[in-house]
Amino acid sequence: MSCIPSGGVDAVKTLGEMEAAICEGVSRFEQDYMGRGPKDIRAHLLGDLLVVRLKGVLTAAEQHLVKSLTAEKGRDLLKQVRTHLIETARPVMEAMVEDVTGVKVITLHHDISTTTGEEVVVFTLAESPCFRDAKKK
Repeated sequence: MSCIPSGGVDAVKTLGEMEAAICEGVSRFEQDYMGRGPKDIRAHLLGDLLVVRLKGVLTAAEQHLVKSLTAEKGRDLLKQVRTHLIETARPVMEAMVEDVTGVKVITLHHDISTTTGEEVVVFTLAESPCFRDAKKK
């Protein structure tokens, strides 16, 4: 056990279960708010830092927008829209992370590459979440 849980050992997820639940929640968010989910997603819980890396998130409209405008203008416009959407839906993402980890979210940081279609979301948590060790086979 990584720390002493308040809800009992059985209520605490393994690190892998937490990371999988975060991936599922962020994928659902992307589908609901952006119109499509990522082609690949990974979550990494590192102490009180949660890093979520999504690949293949740009919609066809976003890809067309980036190609049809000058590189700088297309990139800036897409980043501005994505950032606004993330900030608007921030309470939804934070609630999902808090529900999965049992720890309050302090900050959320976000960036997206218009070149590779990769998106990164970083959450700073109030403390490292409790998780149980995976059972050895």
